[in-house]
Amino acid sequence: MTNLVYIGNKLNNARATVTSIDVLGPLLENEGYRVTYASGKSNKTLRFLDMLFTVWKSRRTTDYVLIDTYSTLNFYYAFAVSQVCRCLQIKYIPILHGGNLPERLERHPKMSQAVFNHAFANMAPSLYLKTAFESKGYTSIVNIPNAINLGAYAFKERTIDEIQLLWVRAFHKTYNPLLAIAVVKALQATGASATLTMVGPDKDGTLQQAKAYAEKQGVTVKFTGKLEKAEWITLSQQCNVFINTTHFDNMPVSVLEAMALGLPVVSTNVGGMPYIINDQTDGILVEPDAVQPFVEAIQGLKKDPDLTKKITRNARKKVEQYDWEIVKDLWKSLLV
Repeated sequence: MTNLVYIGNKLNNARATVTSIDVLGPLLENEGYRVTYASGKSNKTLRFLDMLFTVWKSRRTTDYVLIDTYSTLNFYYAFAVSQVCRCLQIKYIPILHGGNLPERLERHPKMSQAVFNHAFANMAPSLYLKTAFESKGYTSIVNIPNAINLGAYAFKERTIDEIQLLWVRAFHKTYNPLLAIAVVKALQATGASATLTMVGPDKDGTLQQAKAYAEKQGVTVKFTGKLEKAEWITLSQQCNVFINTTHFDNMPVSVLEAMALGLPVVSTNVGGMPYIINDQTDGILVEPDAVQPFVEAIQGLKKDPDLTKKITRNARKKVEQYDWEIVKDLWKSLLV
């Protein structure tokens, strides 16, 4: 049996967003891998120490250390854990998540080289990050996409009479939730009947900012807070357009899920999004941090049911390649 240590923020509680460690870890366990996790501690210092201790404690039994690697503070966790793995001669695999990781490569080249040049492999869920890393001279980049259980997402074709927008993400400034509120306000200003539902926990105080902004704009927004996946999938049946307003992005699972559900996706054209969505074919891409392109795209979907039908059918077909039954074989090939 292959033994894995999975390093990441395993904070799946009422306030935290479900992350890769919460999804991929159990899937690997179901395939017969023995997985030890670190860390679920809420205190950042204790979490950091627990990550290092877990690697040390497992040094004689683990075959690989998987390290969720982001572009923000968590990058330093990944750096420290990777260096411990190097000292202990343990094979480690950074899993590249942050849509802004290419900027990290630019700003901290020596730290980046220390992490990524010595890895057994660097796993990029998106072709965007694979391409970005290879352009900087990194060669051991393996593309294994984020996986979904396609059977959990019933495809539904939608008509857009009244515009019912859905936004699913953690409330953080990176994901620009205030733009979603500005979009629904602008749609209503055109005389359109439009609503907005926003699903996700607060990460940095942006949720309260969003609520205050909606009140100031006179827009009624349904803020659900964090929902379990089954809950927001049920809620999505009431919506007919999915919007992704982020400043930076890699390969957001929520977008893949929306595509699987039959929701037409309108997203900012940033980071890995053009590697997921072909504009006007299986989604619509618009310039970031701008209201009017979103408004025009959503109105275009409403006016052209045939375009909406084409986009959603193509999107569902595309996300079939992200089903776990396909993706798991790529992991098995890597973890031999």
